[in-house]
Amino acid sequence: MKKEKHFLTTCIIVSSFCLQPLSAQEKKQHTESIPDSVLNIGYAQGSLINLSGSVERITEQQMNKEQITNPLEAIQGRVAGLTILKSSNGMAALESVRMRGTTSLTSGNDPLIIVDGVLGDLTMLTSIYPADIESFTILKDASETAQYGSRGASGVINIVTKKGTAGKTRINYSGSFGIAHVYRHLDMLSGTEYRRVATENGLHFLDKGYDTDFQKEIEQTGLQQNHNIAFYGGGETSNYRVSLGFQNREGVVRHENMKLFTSNMNMNQKLLDGFIDCELGLFGSVKRNRTLFDYQKTFYSAATFNPTYPNHKNPETGGWDQITTASQITNPLAWMEVNNQNATSYFSAHARLTFHLLKDLKLVLFGSYTYSDSEDSQYLPTSVWAHGQAYRGDRKSESLLGNLMLTYRKHKGVHFFDALALGELEKDIYKGFYTTVTNFSSDETGFDNLQGGALRPWEGTGSYFEEPHLVSFLGRVNYTFDNRYVLTLNARTDASSKFGKNHKWGFFPSASIAWNISEEAFMKRFRYIDNLKIRMGYGLAGNQAGIDSYTTMALVRPNGITPTGNAPLVTYENLRNINPNLKWEVKRTFNAGFDVGLYGNRLLLSVNYYNSKTTDMLYSYNVSVPPFAHNTLLANLGSMRNSGTEISIGITPLKTQDMELNINANITFQQNKLLSLSGMYNGEYVSASEYTAIAGLNGAGTHGGYNNIVYQIVGQPLGVFYLPHCEGLAADGKGGYTYQIADLNGGGVNLEDGEDRYIAGQAIPKTLLGSNISFRYKNIDISLQINGAFGHKIYNGTSLSYMNMNSLPDYNVLEEAPKQMIKDQTATDYWLEKGDYVNFDYLTIGWTIPLKHTRFLKGVRLAGTVNNLGTISSYSGLTPLINSSLADNTLGVDDKRTYPLSRTYTISLSLNF
Repeated sequence: MKKEKHFLTTCIIVSSFCLQPLSAQEKKQHTESIPDSVLNIGYAQGSLINLSGSVERITEQQMNKEQITNPLEAIQGRVAGLTILKSSNGMAALESVRMRGTTSLTSGNDPLIIVDGVLGDLTMLTSIYPADIESFTILKDASETAQYGSRGASGVINIVTKKGTAGKTRINYSGSFGIAHVYRHLDMLSGTEYRRVATENGLHFLDKGYDTDFQKEIEQTGLQQNHNIAFYGGGETSNYRVSLGFQNREGVVRHENMKLFTSNMNMNQKLLDGFIDCELGLFGSVKRNRTLFDYQKTFYSAATFNPTYPNHKNPETGGWDQITTASQITNPLAWMEVNNQNATSYFSAHARLTFHLLKDLKLVLFGSYTYSDSEDSQYLPTSVWAHGQAYRGDRKSESLLGNLMLTYRKHKGVHFFDALALGELEKDIYKGFYTTVTNFSSDETGFDNLQGGALRPWEGTGSYFEEPHLVSFLGRVNYTFDNRYVLTLNARTDASSKFGKNHKWGFFPSASIAWNISEEAFMKRFRYIDNLKIRMGYGLAGNQAGIDSYTTMALVRPNGITPTGNAPLVTYENLRNINPNLKWEVKRTFNAGFDVGLYGNRLLLSVNYYNSKTTDMLYSYNVSVPPFAHNTLLANLGSMRNSGTEISIGITPLKTQDMELNINANITFQQNKLLSLSGMYNGEYVSASEYTAIAGLNGAGTHGGYNNIVYQIVGQPLGVFYLPHCEGLAADGKGGYTYQIADLNGGGVNLEDGEDRYIAGQAIPKTLLGSNISFRYKNIDISLQINGAFGHKIYNGTSLSYMNMNSLPDYNVLEEAPKQMIKDQTATDYWLEKGDYVNFDYLTIGWTIPLKHTRFLKGVRLAGTVNNLGTISSYSGLTPLINSSLADNTLGVDDKRTYPLSRTYTISLSLNF
């Protein structure tokens, strides 16, 4: 398996074309046909002409044409600098979203999500059915994200849902049905091969006489259906839109399933002859899903369980046969009996009143309320946990937001002035509890009978409560002279209850300028140039996500139970040091770019360069006791830099009444560097370790040795591979081979940090690629989505574990393992591989059926989609699209937990009445 190449080759032939400059009349007609669209730029509204920051808008027509089940899939690969990946490949997993890289070592790296003015996070997106979305507006640089102060450091994704339109009631239905199947597996020894290899090597094993592929035994054909129906209409002074959505998915792993119900309502009403505009919006969802309890142990067990065991229970014991000598795995079919469920309810309501005080002066009142309740229920039966274990947990959150905004927009002659002033209050409530119970006499009732468990483990029960507040003020001014010169200024200040008295307030200003060169008189002779603009901006944005409500206080936690007479008491210990000087992480960003539109905007080019520095970065340091009261200190002493260049290009080489070809692509070159993790605190020098392991081989399949692989090292990109160098395989004198490790420092081989290790590459890609090709011939359209990543490496921890012949016979191995006879599992650079890939995300073919002489049916569209067509990569593992993250210590490491690779075939139907 070592260094095998896996390629999917595709050939695309594109005819050559020639773009001709437009005549003056053609250019005038084209310009008049493209209105200057209104953009929701945070709290403000703007247009392309007076935009000076780095902002991208994706309309419904520009969204991906695949069958979308999560709103973020609609813009995946469409926006330069925006990376959307699954944090886990299970069906209930949320996307991991990074805009212009990682900016914090604690949390708060996900962008702020806004839906119709309601502030939220990635969880809120599950309440929005993709068909209800009208547009996305992505704010990337601090000259615009500064509007959101302490929550804007990682960018902003602003979503606007569809509203009603004037006219009689219309009905729209969209639905789809799909099937998914696993198309690639690990090539493990079959039962027959297992017997032969074990016998040839003189190994004693228990042969049950079967030939079972447990990878396939835990799989099934995945089925999915999606339905959405919307009713909308209105009159001159009011409109409405109501929609209901339903998703039902069965995964490719047995017993995994999800049901999601969504609803959305928008109503708009003009009152008092247009003096007041009233907007009311409601959206919510109910989700029920069952997923795997432990992905790594399940897939590790399926790959390495003895294939001579049966795929059914033992008729004598009534249970699953286990391998007593293989302590790290359990019969994978027993894992299928673990009942791991989640039920989440989400509700949000908002109202907006706009008072037209004067022709150019408006007063806007906005308020929203959001409620979420998530319940986790787990039961591990006696087949995987001695005497059984049950867990119940419940998490509730509420958010109240209110703001008052005064806006003034004046257009007089060549001057355009747009200003706003805003005050905002936000209150959040987070509370929850959990409990774990063990030692059940029966598995029948599962987690619905907690009183049936005899033991409640220490620290198995807990609860929490937080109630943070945020007070904010914002001022913004946008000035445009003669549609040529643009100036935008923002100033926001936030006060948070999370911080101590020394740093409650944070100030986040920004400024940006733009020059619309194409509006200059000397440009009129260049008929082929429709738009040419250069932009520049600088601003500050903050991050408070790494701090909870009580971080600045002296906290204690339970550490045991002490008997005192007849009543035992809980004893406590210090949880952390007091730090009243904790403050906001601050991200300072410089952005410069230009936009070009040529040949009737059939050739579009946008280039951005950004350079950001995060200062006052939070990090938990190990400190001495004394002088400190506790051995860890959370302090603002770190800094990190992100920089990069983003290039987006759109080409329409062919556009006639019957045919149209559009090619859109974007590429991002990004760099990251950890600048410092040290400083003075109260007269004491505090510093992080020179080498800090942040990812490695963890959990199931780790058989001793040095397993740390990815490190954070000051002066290097975040997440570098710091490994011993393997010079090849060396015979061990017993018929096997071990990794021959180089003595890099000349003092004898030493695998400790700082000794015989070197920086072998980085885990975060240096280059990101996104592209979409769409073609229409009359009523037939085709769309292909391609994404890629380059300049990074992946550690093939799966092969390191599964090629180790020392694991046999307790654990099965890869087919290639007996050929190489490696009997070692030391993590070296032997299994470090290039992570470059090009992935063909989906191919959609659609037919818009022409309708004539139909009274009720106004439009019909049929489409077929294939998701996950294939990947071009030299990586020898299952896929280079690994579900690695900094959060679960798997950054850059393929660590035996890859969800089965599946391909989905979908048929969709859309009806307009």
